[in-house]
Amino acid sequence: MNQPVAYPLRAKPVSALPVARMVLGKPVEEVADLLPRLFNLCRVAQGVAVRAALGLKLEPGWQEALRQEILREQVAKLCLKWPALMSRPAVTLPRDWITGSDAARRVLFGDHAKMPRHIEDLRDFLAQDTGIAPTLRAIIDLFGPGEGCRATLPHTAPDSVFSVGIQENSVATRRANHPVLHHVAATHGRGPFWSALAVAYELDALLLGEQPQLCRFTDGAVVEAARGLYGITATVKQGRVTSFTRITPTDHLTSDGGALDQSLASLPAERAQALAPLLLSILDPCYPVSVEPVLQREPEHA
Repeated sequence: MNQPVAYPLRAKPVSALPVARMVLGKPVEEVADLLPRLFNLCRVAQGVAVRAALGLKLEPGWQEALRQEILREQVAKLCLKWPALMSRPAVTLPRDWITGSDAARRVLFGDHAKMPRHIEDLRDFLAQDTGIAPTLRAIIDLFGPGEGCRATLPHTAPDSVFSVGIQENSVATRRANHPVLHHVAATHGRGPFWSALAVAYELDALLLGEQPQLCRFTDGAVVEAARGLYGITATVKQGRVTSFTRITPTDHLTSDGGALDQSLASLPAERAQALAPLLLSILDPCYPVSVEPVLQREPEHA
């Protein structure tokens, strides 16, 4: 009798908190204070989105606070988390790195103090032995073309965040039109290197002063966050919340047949278990996700 064979992995996200049930009927100010406290990550983004969706005044300096929140998350990935998962040393930055100082940019991006603007410059950038270049180069070495990749999915936009269907809601959607990322998608696929490179370009842009954007609409708001677009819709009657919907980039990432499922399915079977922790860190779900082998039976032979 043939035994089950372990093939590439599938994701098992934890059950989401019943946020809507927790906030319905509560005063709007209480909900606005509660939501950022419920979660460890993206507190500024969540606070901005919920206040905007509820029609409340935003905190002074919210845009700069959000820029710095996103910066810290992207630096943590490129300089700490991903190097550690590949047994590489962390990238040590000067104390004033968040100001975008020239010294910090040179530590991160090398002699030119910026990410390459043209595909012809990418090879020289990746050949550097300082900053984030060795981390990106190691990701290329670990994942071959097509490995850990997803298909070309519709990109999430403020007017499609709440739409049903598989979407690409990630940092890469904000940077996909860059010519270098466009080339990498065509040659390596929309996989770990494409995703990691998008984070590097986002870091570069934010250090140059780019500001995250907020989109308001009737009874809702969508804001740029560290992992993609984050949205909330809410209705209020007599100062209390009567309906509430919250969507995160991880909701799109972990949807059935979505980016995470496709990425895990395209890992080489013999290395799937070893590569999965780094792949998950690069795709960066904001709540715990475990993976397990997909068991399939080999075909019966006469």
